[in-house]
Amino acid sequence: MKNLVIVESPAKSKTISKILGSNFIVKSSFGHIRDLPEKKIGVDVENNFEPTYEAMTKSKKVIADLKKAVAEVGHVYLATDLDREGEAIAWHLQQLLKLNDTNTDRITFHEITETAIKDAVAHPRKIDMALVDSQQARRILDRLVGYKLSPVLWKKIKRGLSAGRVQSVAVMMICDREEEIAAFVPVEYWSVTAELQKDKNDLSFKAMLVSKDGKKYEKLDIKNKQQTDDILKELENAQYKVSSVEKKERKRSPYPPYTTSTMQQDISRRLGFSSSKTMMVAQKLYEGINIGGQGVVGLITYMRTDSLNVAAVAQKEALNFIDTNFGKNFLPQKPRFYKTKSKGAQEAHEAIRPTSVKRTPEMMKQYLTADEYKLYTAVWNRFVASQMTDAVYDTVTIDIAANAYGFRASGSTLKFEGFMKVYSVTEENSKEPKLPLLASGDILNLLSITPEQHFTEPPARYNEASLIKTLEEYGIGRPSTYAPTIKTIQDRLYVRLDNKKFYPTELGMTVNKFLKANFKDVINYKFTADIEEQFDDIAENKIKWQDVIKKFYEPFSGNISQAEGADRMKVQPKATGEICPKCGKPMVIRDSRRGPFLACTGYPECKTAFSIDKDGNKISNEPEKTEEKCPKCGGVLLKKIGFKGKAYLACEHYPECKTTFALDKNGNKVIKPEPEKTDIKCEKCGSIMLKRMGKRGPFLTCSAFPKCRNLQWINKTEK
Repeated sequence: MKNLVIVESPAKSKTISKILGSNFIVKSSFGHIRDLPEKKIGVDVENNFEPTYEAMTKSKKVIADLKKAVAEVGHVYLATDLDREGEAIAWHLQQLLKLNDTNTDRITFHEITETAIKDAVAHPRKIDMALVDSQQARRILDRLVGYKLSPVLWKKIKRGLSAGRVQSVAVMMICDREEEIAAFVPVEYWSVTAELQKDKNDLSFKAMLVSKDGKKYEKLDIKNKQQTDDILKELENAQYKVSSVEKKERKRSPYPPYTTSTMQQDISRRLGFSSSKTMMVAQKLYEGINIGGQGVVGLITYMRTDSLNVAAVAQKEALNFIDTNFGKNFLPQKPRFYKTKSKGAQEAHEAIRPTSVKRTPEMMKQYLTADEYKLYTAVWNRFVASQMTDAVYDTVTIDIAANAYGFRASGSTLKFEGFMKVYSVTEENSKEPKLPLLASGDILNLLSITPEQHFTEPPARYNEASLIKTLEEYGIGRPSTYAPTIKTIQDRLYVRLDNKKFYPTELGMTVNKFLKANFKDVINYKFTADIEEQFDDIAENKIKWQDVIKKFYEPFSGNISQAEGADRMKVQPKATGEICPKCGKPMVIRDSRRGPFLACTGYPECKTAFSIDKDGNKISNEPEKTEEKCPKCGGVLLKKIGFKGKAYLACEHYPECKTTFALDKNGNKVIKPEPEKTDIKCEKCGSIMLKRMGKRGPFLTCSAFPKCRNLQWINKTEK
């Protein structure tokens, strides 16, 4: 009889099916098929927190298909993802499909390659219930928080709100940072820079004032203009003499290969991808890409990991590649091994790396979309660089004496690229000044001396990279939770992302204030991190999951009772001083999913609203006539302002004529190319398919749209 392999993703099932051949049937569960009920808590707090699981509505057809397949095979392999979530899905599949333990096995793999898949089938195991219990504990605790705490927020603030163990702490971080910024008082300080030169034909350079009488100046030591003027007066007619020239060699080691967290952070900085987008693209690279003659191949290893381990065979392949393509000078004296600093890292996993370094980004480019190529390049470069030798810099530090004062100039030049041959380090790209050849005792000419006033700056607002880094440093959440947490707090309108920085909304500040006042023992950094460690202990079979939930629930239920008696809190929108032009009532700034806007306080009777610019100024909604004509009906095209102040052209006869055009950054009309007719017929209705261009590249759409909505993306190999 044949064997059945059940995976989570349908894309993954296609790849694995080709690897295992005709003796295996590969089916997808499409993720979770069983969970706590949608409309009730599903946790019996009086009976040792016993959960009640139900088959998910969306999975009914999938379950029926899987049951039918199980009846027709001799052995079942549960091949869900190798994290705790995947272990739990495998257990739910076993329970729901009533799989016999004697002919059911669990298999896992870090990469979807022929070697890894066949090795997994050759070395199956049973479901690890400690891992399942760890995931159950997380799910049950989060359900208790959500179902018990959210209704309190509905009563005390407004309906539709939610709270969560991790999401609420993420909001707290952003709110706390905003409060720090609001309370920040700038402190004045000064710097003094001298421009010096040995001889007229020599290179001039700048040196900073760093000491007096041998005592080093700290950043804030020169406090005001009076102090600065006193220093300048004492430096009048001073002789500038080189007191020492120190030359050194400095080495810089490569970064380790990516984990989920570092990948999300680095890709956010380098490519501007959101954490959700990074994970979506990484999922495609992991599940498999059609690379021509080789078929569908997984290009990277599993992308939800906090481990820095690298398989010995992968490391050996990388070292051979470096030797062949860059030379022995780029090989370290001994292979590099990295140890994770992340709390509770699952060291059985691997770091994120290409499944084969022989598949270089340039070789794969023709098979990948633009985003897939960018991410694959970053993963490939980071991994290869992690196995290379250090970069080497020549540094020089020049100390200069002027009366009682000391100045210093420093610079560095890259002597040997090392790992930077393939992985550029942004902070090293800053242009350091070139320094002339000088010796101790040289007398220098002063060309100019410049005092400069500075003020200390408040802490920076979080962006996606810094928020993920901080969550990881505190041990809050795990690799699989960062992206959904960030998406949730934006979807709930607790925070907004503006110019890649997180700002708390008035709603977010109000909810955070309420939670801090009433749930400080549960919604805080330490508790959330400690709970993650306890989940790890459950996974290692050190403690029972029921004990963890019980320890949490007793004080939490007391907090709920306390919060029930708290005063209501009202979300106060920001006043502006603007008056509604229609009804004369005050206008305030409110938040929406698309950003802040100006709204009348007379809503819903008066629905006047305006977009606002980044400084909070009102943008007029009045359309502006242009000389452009509508290509469909001949009407005048009007320039209108949409959400976030973006201008566009629309026909004056709207809604009868719905012609619109986007405007580029210069205000010019953007004309989309007409769809191209093809010889391909729609497989659903038989109509001609049209070739169009989208953000992800070319695609086919049925000419009978909107009656027929058949759509097919075009692979690069099919263009």
